[in-house]
Formats: sequence, structure tokens, C-alpha cells
Amino acid sequence: MRFDVLTLFPEIFSGFVSQSLLKLAIQGGLVDVRLHNIRDWAEGKHQHVDDRPFGGGPGMVLMPKPVVECVEAVQAAAETPGRLIMLTPQGKRLTQPKVEELAQQPRLLLLCGRYEGFDERIKQILQPEELSIGDYVLNGGETAAMVVIDSVIRLIPGVLGDEQSSIDDSFSTGNRLLEHEQYTRPREFRGLTVPDVLLSGNHSEIARWRNEQSRKRTQQRRADLLEPPTTE
Repeated sequence: MRFDVLTLFPEIFSGFVSQSLLKLAIQGGLVDVRLHNIRDWAEGKHQHVDDRPFGGGPGMVLMPKPVVECVEAVQAAAETPGRLIMLTPQGKRLTQPKVEELAQQPRLLLLCGRYEGFDERIKQILQPEELSIGDYVLNGGETAAMVVIDSVIRLIPGVLGDEQSSIDDSFSTGNRLLEHEQYTRPREFRGLTVPDVLLSGNHSEIARWRNEQSRKRTQQRRADLLEPPTTE
């Protein structure tokens, strides 16, 4: 799967792409992450990409020309068209079903905003899918793009050592329960012990216990997940 990240600060991703599962996925040819600096499509000596908003107000707004031309050039750089995602707090909320949907795409273009946001004409021309990772504001879309990449690659076959891990995760399709608690060695730590059932070797009893704990944890922390899902 290919990710094209369009950003004013590609250097932010240097550590992200060189660590952990993503690094291994890239090395294994399962994932391709390409970074594109929007400033490369800006004009003038200083490569300005932003300007003051018409009508007044604080901050700066991303200009349409460099952003639109950057997206168009990146789209044309590969035979497979990419699904254009604009990371913005005004977008629809990122959920696990949306992650699963995105994981089926061969290529994603992730457009990262900065400052006070995008000139509205960028949206009108490019018609991106607007996506938000939550009801809060970040300094830019780069962190949100990392969240999208990190959540999507887990569903790409071969990225995880155990494919069952992504199936059992909280919020996965068909699983509206929070994940049960986990334990590992030692059996006792500072007076706290591992539940006996996990040491019994009885897999059916362990599965039953884990399901009960998941339901109990969900009831305590996210009772809304136990309600029937609503349809839009």
C-alpha cells in the first residue's frame, strides 16, 4: 500500500517512518510512504504558501495555488490514482470501520494543513475527503496523518506478526467491546497476582473469562458501545 503525504514539514516524519512496525513494513515492501513538500510548488524566492485572510482575522491561510498544484502533480506521478484525504478538525471522525475501509485502498494521499487552515477553493477544486482524528485542534495535520498511517498499516496482511491481533482489538468490526486486561510474567508483582484462570490451560474457560472481563470493562468505561450502532 502506498501513502503520499503532502506537508509543509516532511522532516517531522523522519523518525516516524524509521521505527517499529512501519519501518519493517517499508523494508518488507508491504508499505510505501512518500513525502512531498508543498513548498516545492510555491513561487518566488521565499516560497510563500500562506497569506493573510481576506476580511481580516488572526493567523494565516494556506494559498490555493501551491496546494492544488502539489496534489495534482503527486496524483499524476503514479498510474494508480490515490484517494485524497484532507486532515482537518472539520472532517468526519476517524473510526475503526473507516480505518478498515481505508486499508482496502491501494493508495492514499494525506493532505496536511497548517496555520488557520485551507483556502476554501482548495476543497472546491480538489474535492477531498475531509477526515478528523478527534474533537480537538492540532498545530498541523502531520500528527493526524501519522495516526491514519499507523492505524491502517496494522490491517495490511503481513505487517503484524499475528493477524489475530488486529481482529481482537477494541473497536474492530464486529467487536464493540473494549479489550480485556492482559498479564505476563512474573505471576506475582508487589502483591498483585495473575488470575488463576489464565494459568489453568483451559482455553474455553480462558475465552469465557476474557469475554466477561471485556463486557465488564466496556460497561464501566464505554457503556455507549453496548448500545445498538446507529446508521447514518
